[in-house]
Amino acid sequence: MFESPTFPEHGKAEAGEGARTLAHLWQQSDIDWTFISPSLLFVPGERTGRFREGQDHLLIGEDGKSRISQEDYAVALLDEIETPRHRGQRYTVGY
Repeated sequence: MFESPTFPEHGKAEAGEGARTLAHLWQQSDIDWTFISPSLLFVPGERTGRFREGQDHLLIGEDGKSRISQEDYAVALLDEIETPRHRGQRYTVGY
């Protein structure tokens, strides 16, 4: 998505840093890591506790939008800390 011509200009610097960090992590074998990526629209909202997880792809909801509230992203992150299921992997969260 980052390399798409429709990717928002204002998010390219942060997304680029994330991509470089992830590339570095994929080369590591001596550390325990997990990389969580939010959906395209990542804004304050409601904490529902209901979201989907993906692997290395952007999640698109039934409404055709890629979104996750910051509150549900935090729930997903805390779930992973409490019960690790994505060690050595990138995973995505969204509705």
